[in-house]
Amino acid sequence: MKTQVSRNKVVVWTIIGVAGIAAATLLALRLHHWRPGSMTIQGAVIRRDDDTLKERPVSGALVTASDGATSATTHSDASGYFKIPFPAVVWPGRMVVLNFQHPDYQPLDLKLETGLRLAGRELYVAAMTPNPQHAAEKSDRPLSVVSNIRVRYTVNSQTEENIGSAVKIFQVINQGNVACKGRAPCSPDGNWKASSGSVSLDAGAGNEFRNVRASCIAGPCPFTRIDSSGFVHGGRTISASALDWSDTATFLLEAEVFHAAIRSNLRQSYPVVFGQALNFTLPPTQEGVSIEADLDGAPMVFPLGPDLYLSWATCTARTNTAEREKTTVYRCELKPGYRF
Repeated sequence: MKTQVSRNKVVVWTIIGVAGIAAATLLALRLHHWRPGSMTIQGAVIRRDDDTLKERPVSGALVTASDGATSATTHSDASGYFKIPFPAVVWPGRMVVLNFQHPDYQPLDLKLETGLRLAGRELYVAAMTPNPQHAAEKSDRPLSVVSNIRVRYTVNSQTEENIGSAVKIFQVINQGNVACKGRAPCSPDGNWKASSGSVSLDAGAGNEFRNVRASCIAGPCPFTRIDSSGFVHGGRTISASALDWSDTATFLLEAEVFHAAIRSNLRQSYPVVFGQALNFTLPPTQEGVSIEADLDGAPMVFPLGPDLYLSWATCTARTNTAEREKTTVYRCELKPGYRF
């Protein structure tokens, strides 16, 4: 009996020992992949709304990360994005609090509890609640109506216009069947005395030659050779030369003249309205943005300008840098006293 009890105890302690070794091994493996150090906290600040279409980015929010001993701050950009390199060493189980402040929104705290998983790699979304409107903002005066909204802008593009052509004739004077005797220039086979001639053209400032061609048009053309190196790529100035190892030959140089210019194209876009805000995007080459709208039925033009000022709305703009075209996203939210 005592022998059986002893065996049972050995088995129990063996199981406990194996479990302990396994737990220690698992902990060691996790600690091997996780090293205490600084982390980077990033996320986005948005406006809280039951309608996801109205969860617009909140720019200029003060974001503070603190663990009680160390803190770091930043501000959200036009897209609501924020990024905080937290300088303190972060250990598992340590609490880091993100605090969000903005004059138009109620303060918000997010608690980040770090663990053995990859701390600091999560994306945090802070949905801030707008402050309730003050009574002073409410008025018995009827709201002004903004309607029939259009966005007008110009896009500049470079154009090339064919403004004419150029023609020039030149001759190469030579006498055929005269032995070269090693006195250059000679025919390609070195047997006959040859002569060369050339001509050049200038298209003028802001112009260039395209579709250039040269040809022999009179004389013993089979015994001539044209050098195209001076005009094959076009350009403002071109030249053509020819070699003739028979009697006198006549050559023709022709080209089309193109003028480069900047053309402004007027374009219109129609914004999308969600609640109290209108949204639209414009290409990176846009200039002179203005908004055409009817204000209480009267058509008006409102230049947006570099300060994005409108008398009836507060506008913001941000550039989508992740896109190849880098379009600009505009959002204009109505001021008190106006409605769409």
